[in-house]
Amino acid sequence: MCRLLGVVSTTPISVSDAVGAHVLKDFVALTKVHGDGWGIAQVNEAGSRPQVEVSAGSALDDPAFAAAVGGRAALAGMVHLRWATNGLAVAPENSHPFLVDGIAMAHNGSIKPVGPLDRLLDPDIAASLRGTTDSERYFGIIREHRRRAPDLAEAVRRAVAQLRPLYPEASLNALVLGEGQLIAVHAHAHSRLPQEDVDEITAADLPTEHLEDYFALRWARTAVGTLAVGSTGFGDLDWQPLPPESVTAISMTDLAMTSVPVMAD
Repeated sequence: MCRLLGVVSTTPISVSDAVGAHVLKDFVALTKVHGDGWGIAQVNEAGSRPQVEVSAGSALDDPAFAAAVGGRAALAGMVHLRWATNGLAVAPENSHPFLVDGIAMAHNGSIKPVGPLDRLLDPDIAASLRGTTDSERYFGIIREHRRRAPDLAEAVRRAVAQLRPLYPEASLNALVLGEGQLIAVHAHAHSRLPQEDVDEITAADLPTEHLEDYFALRWARTAVGTLAVGSTGFGDLDWQPLPPESVTAISMTDLAMTSVPVMAD
């Protein structure tokens, strides 16, 4: 399980300046539970590909994390705080975002069992996986659909639509960055936290949203005109819900938002 934060702006801005230092502080405080790694992907200028930095350590008090979110101006970026699924290694190769062919992806959820995921992957994509997570396999399926889809947003939608019948209760929430867009997948259906995770959140005294609606994604326009997408449980922005079981593309050119249902006709 993880926390996600994405920002898109028409002019380069740091993540901290985009959402405000107090919102970012709330986000980083979630490392009380989500401390099994962090990562950031950013697009620095129009037409460029994302650059990614990941770590297997906690974002709290990490100078590299502070520099990444506070000192780098970009047109778009996404930040991931990892809470490792039981049994998966805390290692850089398992930290999100993943980056291949100019596309970056971060996932919030757990897709089990992984067998059906493996059977969906083309051999060359399976051979290219660096880590052991279900999330990277999910990204591999997006990459497969990108080979045939007319654009990245449609590739993401097709991948989610393919996985939903196989994993009706899984959270497929994700942020995907590339090709001039930040894409938010808000698809968590009937996902529920296991009791052991509920107990850990309760013991860590995290905001109640983590128990009431852990998997929800929402969006907001910030004071500096930037558009933000984030998980529940942090910040005091004017958050609005994303449509359920949807894929939303946000343009880096003009911040236009386009949402389509996962199961589009």
